[in-house]
Amino acid sequence: MPGNLAALRLQVETALAGRVTAPFTYRDRKLVEMVSAGIPEIDSFTGGLPRGGLTEICGPPCSGRTSLLVSALASRTAQAEVCALVDGRDAFDPHAAAAAGVELKQLLWVRCRNIDQALRSTDLLLQGGGFGMIAVDLSDIPPATVRYVPLNAWFRFRRAVEDTPTILMLLEQEPNAKTCASLVLRLGFERLRWTGTAIGNRVEDFCAYPSACLLGRVGVRAEVVRSSVQPMDGRPTGTDGSVGVFETEAR
Repeated sequence: MPGNLAALRLQVETALAGRVTAPFTYRDRKLVEMVSAGIPEIDSFTGGLPRGGLTEICGPPCSGRTSLLVSALASRTAQAEVCALVDGRDAFDPHAAAAAGVELKQLLWVRCRNIDQALRSTDLLLQGGGFGMIAVDLSDIPPATVRYVPLNAWFRFRRAVEDTPTILMLLEQEPNAKTCASLVLRLGFERLRWTGTAIGNRVEDFCAYPSACLLGRVGVRAEVVRSSVQPMDGRPTGTDGSVGVFETEAR
Protein backbone atom coordinates (compact mmCIF):
# COMPACT_ATOMS: atom_id res chain seq x y z
CA MET A 1 0.00 0.00 0.00
CA PRO A 2 2.72 2.62 0.83
CA GLY A 3 4.36 1.88 -2.50
CA ASN A 4 1.07 2.44 -4.32
CA LEU A 5 0.53 5.76 -2.55
CA ALA A 6 4.05 6.91 -3.37
CA ALA A 7 3.57 5.97 -7.02
CA LEU A 8 0.22 7.81 -7.13
CA ARG A 9 1.76 10.91 -5.56
CA LEU A 10 4.60 10.88 -8.10
CA GLN A 11 2.07 10.53 -10.92
CA VAL A 12 0.06 13.54 -9.69
CA GLU A 13 3.18 15.68 -9.19
CA THR A 14 4.42 14.78 -12.66
CA ALA A 15 1.06 15.59 -14.26
CA LEU A 16 0.97 18.99 -12.54
CA ALA A 17 4.62 19.84 -13.16
CA GLY A 18 5.07 23.35 -14.44
CA ARG A 19 1.56 24.37 -13.41
CA VAL A 20 1.41 23.67 -9.66
CA THR A 21 4.44 23.87 -7.40
CA ALA A 22 4.51 21.14 -4.75
CA PRO A 23 0.76 20.32 -4.80
CA PHE A 24 0.96 18.42 -1.50
CA THR A 25 2.48 21.15 0.61
CA TYR A 26 -0.98 22.40 1.67
CA ARG A 27 -1.13 19.55 4.17
CA ASP A 28 1.08 21.71 6.42
CA ARG A 29 0.18 25.11 7.78
CA LYS A 30 1.46 28.02 5.74
CA LEU A 31 2.66 31.30 7.23
CA VAL A 32 0.41 34.08 5.98
CA GLU A 33 -0.64 37.59 6.93
CA MET A 34 -3.93 37.59 8.84
CA VAL A 35 -6.22 40.62 9.10
CA SER A 36 -9.22 41.40 11.24
CA ALA A 37 -12.60 39.92 10.35
CA GLY A 38 -14.26 42.79 12.20
CA ILE A 39 -15.47 40.59 15.06
CA PRO A 40 -12.98 40.32 17.97
CA GLU A 41 -14.17 36.84 18.96
CA ILE A 42 -13.58 35.54 15.44
CA ASP A 43 -10.15 37.19 15.30
CA SER A 44 -9.07 35.61 18.60
CA PHE A 45 -10.54 32.26 17.59
CA THR A 46 -9.22 31.92 14.03
CA GLY A 47 -6.45 34.53 13.92
CA GLY A 48 -8.45 36.58 11.41
CA LEU A 49 -8.79 36.27 7.64
CA PRO A 50 -5.79 35.08 5.58
CA ARG A 51 -4.50 37.23 2.74
CA GLY A 52 -3.70 35.32 -0.42
CA GLY A 53 -6.08 32.51 0.49
CA LEU A 54 -9.65 31.33 0.19
CA THR A 55 -11.78 31.56 3.33
CA GLU A 56 -15.00 29.58 3.21
CA ILE A 57 -17.86 30.58 5.52
CA CYS A 58 -20.77 28.13 5.61
CA GLY A 59 -23.92 27.67 7.64
CA PRO A 60 -27.72 27.59 7.42
CA PRO A 61 -29.90 30.71 7.20
CA CYS A 62 -29.74 32.95 10.30
CA SER A 63 -26.39 31.46 11.31
CA GLY A 64 -24.43 34.72 11.30
CA ARG A 65 -22.95 34.57 7.79
CA THR A 66 -24.23 38.00 6.77
CA SER A 67 -23.08 39.59 10.02
CA LEU A 68 -19.58 38.21 9.48
CA LEU A 69 -19.56 39.36 5.85
CA VAL A 70 -20.66 42.89 6.71
CA SER A 71 -18.22 43.11 9.64
CA ALA A 72 -15.34 42.01 7.40
CA LEU A 73 -16.29 44.53 4.71
CA ALA A 74 -16.55 47.28 7.33
CA SER A 75 -13.13 46.36 8.72
CA ARG A 76 -11.43 46.37 5.33
CA THR A 77 -13.09 49.49 3.90
CA ALA A 78 -12.28 51.34 7.14
CA GLN A 79 -8.63 50.71 6.25
CA ALA A 80 -9.20 52.39 2.86
CA GLU A 81 -9.03 49.05 1.04
CA VAL A 82 -11.13 48.63 -2.09
CA CYS A 83 -13.38 45.59 -1.76
CA ALA A 84 -15.73 43.74 -4.11
CA LEU A 85 -18.90 41.83 -3.33
CA VAL A 86 -20.19 39.29 -5.84
CA ASP A 87 -23.83 39.05 -4.79
CA GLY A 88 -25.07 35.71 -6.13
CA ARG A 89 -28.79 36.46 -5.83
CA ASP A 90 -28.90 40.25 -5.54
CA ALA A 91 -29.71 40.05 -1.82
CA PHE A 92 -27.23 42.58 -0.38
CA ASP A 93 -28.72 45.51 1.59
CA PRO A 94 -26.40 48.53 1.13
CA HIS A 95 -28.33 50.68 3.62
CA ALA A 96 -27.91 48.13 6.43
CA ALA A 97 -24.27 47.67 5.46
CA ALA A 98 -23.61 51.41 5.59
CA ALA A 99 -25.27 51.58 9.02
CA ALA A 100 -22.92 48.80 10.14
CA GLY A 101 -19.84 50.78 9.08
CA VAL A 102 -19.18 49.68 5.49
CA GLU A 103 -17.73 52.52 3.39
CA LEU A 104 -19.81 52.05 0.25
CA LYS A 105 -17.48 54.30 -1.77
CA GLN A 106 -14.81 51.64 -1.25
CA LEU A 107 -17.08 48.76 -2.31
CA LEU A 108 -17.78 47.39 -5.79
CA TRP A 109 -21.17 45.63 -5.66
CA VAL A 110 -21.66 43.08 -8.45
CA ARG A 111 -25.35 42.13 -8.60
CA CYS A 112 -25.91 38.68 -10.10
CA ARG A 113 -29.01 36.66 -10.93
CA ASN A 114 -27.56 33.16 -10.88
CA ILE A 115 -24.46 31.16 -10.04
CA ASP A 116 -23.04 31.30 -13.57
CA GLN A 117 -22.93 35.10 -13.47
CA ALA A 118 -21.38 34.97 -9.99
CA LEU A 119 -18.58 32.61 -11.05
CA ARG A 120 -17.78 34.57 -14.21
CA SER A 121 -17.73 37.83 -12.26
CA THR A 122 -15.39 36.34 -9.66
CA ASP A 123 -13.02 35.19 -12.41
CA LEU A 124 -12.90 38.69 -13.90
CA LEU A 125 -12.32 40.38 -10.55
CA LEU A 126 -9.50 38.00 -9.63
CA GLN A 127 -7.84 38.51 -13.00
CA GLY A 128 -8.11 42.29 -12.66
CA GLY A 129 -6.59 42.33 -9.16
CA GLY A 130 -6.19 45.36 -6.92
CA PHE A 131 -8.82 44.41 -4.35
CA GLY A 132 -8.14 44.07 -0.65
CA MET A 133 -11.03 41.65 -0.33
CA ILE A 134 -13.36 39.86 -2.74
CA ALA A 135 -16.44 38.29 -1.16
CA VAL A 136 -18.55 35.81 -3.14
CA ASP A 137 -21.97 35.40 -1.54
CA LEU A 138 -23.66 32.20 -2.74
CA SER A 139 -25.59 31.68 0.50
CA ASP A 140 -28.99 32.39 -1.11
CA ILE A 141 -28.38 29.90 -3.92
CA PRO A 142 -29.73 26.36 -3.25
CA PRO A 143 -26.97 24.06 -1.95
CA ALA A 144 -27.78 21.47 -4.61
CA THR A 145 -26.90 24.04 -7.29
CA VAL A 146 -23.60 25.04 -5.67
CA ARG A 147 -22.59 21.38 -5.34
CA TYR A 148 -22.45 21.12 -9.12
CA VAL A 149 -19.67 23.72 -9.34
CA PRO A 150 -16.62 21.68 -10.41
CA LEU A 151 -13.76 21.48 -7.93
CA ASN A 152 -11.36 22.93 -10.49
CA ALA A 153 -13.28 26.25 -10.29
CA TRP A 154 -12.41 26.60 -6.58
CA PHE A 155 -8.85 25.48 -7.34
CA ARG A 156 -8.56 28.14 -10.05
CA PHE A 157 -9.83 30.83 -7.65
CA ARG A 158 -7.32 29.80 -5.00
CA ARG A 159 -4.46 29.85 -7.44
CA ALA A 160 -5.50 33.30 -8.72
CA VAL A 161 -5.44 34.82 -5.24
CA GLU A 162 -2.35 32.98 -4.01
CA ASP A 163 0.70 35.15 -3.23
CA THR A 164 -1.41 38.32 -3.46
CA PRO A 165 -2.66 40.61 -0.65
CA THR A 166 -6.28 39.83 -1.56
CA ILE A 167 -8.65 38.07 0.83
CA LEU A 168 -11.08 35.80 -1.01
CA MET A 169 -14.19 34.97 1.03
CA LEU A 170 -16.80 32.46 -0.10
CA LEU A 171 -20.19 32.25 1.65
CA GLU A 172 -22.42 29.20 1.21
CA GLN A 173 -24.85 27.03 3.14
CA GLU A 174 -22.43 24.08 3.12
CA PRO A 175 -18.69 23.73 2.36
CA ASN A 176 -17.80 22.93 -1.24
CA ALA A 177 -14.26 24.22 -1.84
CA LYS A 178 -12.83 21.47 0.39
CA THR A 179 -9.00 21.45 0.40
CA CYS A 180 -8.89 24.49 -1.91
CA ALA A 181 -9.82 26.62 1.10
CA SER A 182 -7.17 27.84 3.53
CA LEU A 183 -9.78 28.38 6.24
CA VAL A 184 -13.24 26.82 6.50
CA LEU A 185 -15.54 28.15 9.20
CA ARG A 186 -18.96 26.61 9.87
CA LEU A 187 -21.44 28.89 11.65
CA GLY A 188 -24.59 27.88 13.45
CA PHE A 189 -27.36 29.50 15.45
CA GLU A 190 -26.73 29.26 19.21
CA ARG A 191 -29.14 31.52 21.13
CA LEU A 192 -31.16 34.75 21.08
CA ARG A 193 -30.91 37.71 23.40
CA TRP A 194 -33.97 39.95 23.71
CA THR A 195 -33.54 43.56 24.77
CA GLY A 196 -37.08 44.83 25.17
CA THR A 197 -38.91 47.53 23.25
CA ALA A 198 -39.34 51.29 23.42
CA ILE A 199 -42.90 52.37 24.23
CA GLY A 200 -43.56 56.09 24.41
CA ASN A 201 -39.83 56.95 24.77
CA ARG A 202 -39.49 54.42 27.62
CA VAL A 203 -37.73 51.07 27.49
CA GLU A 204 -40.14 48.50 28.89
CA ASP A 205 -39.51 44.97 29.99
CA PHE A 206 -40.23 42.83 26.95
CA CYS A 207 -42.08 40.28 29.14
CA ALA A 208 -44.84 42.85 29.58
CA TYR A 209 -45.20 43.20 25.81
CA PRO A 210 -44.35 39.76 24.37
CA SER A 211 -45.72 40.65 20.95
CA ALA A 212 -43.49 43.74 20.69
CA CYS A 213 -40.14 42.53 22.05
CA LEU A 214 -36.98 43.36 20.12
CA LEU A 215 -34.21 41.00 19.09
CA GLY A 216 -30.96 42.56 20.25
CA ARG A 217 -28.15 40.06 19.80
CA VAL A 218 -27.71 36.61 18.30
CA GLY A 219 -25.41 33.96 19.68
CA VAL A 220 -23.38 32.18 16.99
CA ARG A 221 -21.48 28.91 17.24
CA ALA A 222 -18.35 28.84 15.08
CA GLU A 223 -16.44 25.66 14.23
CA VAL A 224 -13.13 25.47 12.38
CA VAL A 225 -13.67 22.76 9.78
CA ARG A 226 -10.26 23.28 8.17
CA SER A 227 -7.29 25.56 8.78
CA SER A 228 -4.06 25.30 6.81
CA VAL A 229 -2.62 28.69 7.77
CA GLN A 230 -0.50 30.07 10.58
CA PRO A 231 -0.37 33.81 11.34
CA MET A 232 3.02 35.41 10.69
CA ASP A 233 2.96 36.96 14.16
CA GLY A 234 2.80 33.50 15.75
CA ARG A 235 -0.61 33.96 17.38
CA PRO A 236 -2.41 30.68 18.16
CA THR A 237 -5.40 29.85 15.98
CA GLY A 238 -8.25 27.41 16.15
CA THR A 239 -7.37 23.92 14.94
CA ASP A 240 -9.62 21.64 12.92
CA GLY A 241 -12.68 20.77 14.98
CA SER A 242 -12.27 23.54 17.56
CA VAL A 243 -15.41 25.45 18.50
CA GLY A 244 -16.08 28.99 19.73
CA VAL A 245 -19.21 31.01 20.55
CA PHE A 246 -19.71 34.74 20.01
CA GLU A 247 -22.57 37.21 19.90
CA THR A 248 -23.38 39.67 17.14
CA GLU A 249 -25.88 42.46 16.74
CA ALA A 250 -29.15 41.35 15.14
CA ARG A 251 -29.50 42.62 11.58
